[in-house]
Amino acid sequence: MQTLHRREFFAQGSAALTGFVAFLATRHAYAFPSRPGEEVVRWLDQLPPNPVPEVIKNQLVWEELESWITPNDRFFSIAHFNRPVIDAANWKLEIDGLVGKPASLTLDDIKSRARQEVTFTVECSGNTGLPFFNGGIGNANWAGTPLAAILEEADILDNGIEVVFWGADEGEVKRADDIKFKQNFARSMSLADAMDPQNILCYEMNGAPLPPDNGFPLRLIAPGWYGIANAKWLKRIEVRGERFENQFMGRDYVTVREEDHNGETVWVESSVGRARLKSAPARVTRVGNDYRIVGAAWGAPIERVEVMIDDGPWMPATLDEAEKAEFAWQMWSLDWPAPAAGEHTVTSRAIDTSGNSQPAMSDPWIAKKHTYWESNGQIARRIQIG
Repeated sequence: MQTLHRREFFAQGSAALTGFVAFLATRHAYAFPSRPGEEVVRWLDQLPPNPVPEVIKNQLVWEELESWITPNDRFFSIAHFNRPVIDAANWKLEIDGLVGKPASLTLDDIKSRARQEVTFTVECSGNTGLPFFNGGIGNANWAGTPLAAILEEADILDNGIEVVFWGADEGEVKRADDIKFKQNFARSMSLADAMDPQNILCYEMNGAPLPPDNGFPLRLIAPGWYGIANAKWLKRIEVRGERFENQFMGRDYVTVREEDHNGETVWVESSVGRARLKSAPARVTRVGNDYRIVGAAWGAPIERVEVMIDDGPWMPATLDEAEKAEFAWQMWSLDWPAPAAGEHTVTSRAIDTSGNSQPAMSDPWIAKKHTYWESNGQIARRIQIG
């Protein structure tokens, strides 16, 4: 496996629960597929120790998934560089570059603007791509103000085509040509993508201020995109007249695949962007000798989820319709009465409303991928019965 560097990890944050968040978690737990008195049966294939605890914090433990909303103190967090400590009283967001009306906004300025909320499942683009990392995902209710309105007020010039989101986190970058320099985290998207009315400049998570590890005081929330695009600890939004390339756009977070073109293998590199269709078995529970498999599906509007036990047929799972949102994961369950004693394998696949199916690990889309980013192949978990 390639050498793992600190800068290759990323994600979202965690902090203490407020009373409001506790209320949310309780309310959503009611809708979660569960049964009174059930016992969780732990998976056999537990993760090995995390070799980079200073980078990856607070992975989701799938067996402990018990609510649609992930509480703040259980939400995963990844640091690209440092984890900056920011004094909100002295903080400002700069809007500059190719704009006719540059601006400098305080947190109060931003909070005084129109409020918008979205429930969005954030997944790290490296999740399940590394042997020690399968919990880089969480679902939260995010609140802030629409990004598009702020960009419109900045009066973007005709030659502005790219929007760059600069974070306060920073560290040293060393290129392959031995050039070294200090770099702030930054990600960009096209002006058209940035103007999506779903995007918000977010200052609140599950009814509480953003936790420090999750981007306090302000972050971008871009529903439908991998976590890397949802820049944390924002300090500047810049409009540029050309495509932006940096550590996090053109060197890391780049997926490398083999593709077939008229019988010839073509190697294609693409920057990680929008989330992909995916599902995962979360846990198996039992009451007596009656078992139930519960999981989650996300990354696209979900039409159905199917589950395979060992090498058996694909069986339809039941989708939990009590809690759902356009950009949030959807829970599913499958009753498994009186399974035979011994070791079993549980695999799930999601099918979206356009008919796309989560690929098998043998599918060329996955098998010919040579980097761990965007690993949305079918996930199989092992469990012992009896």
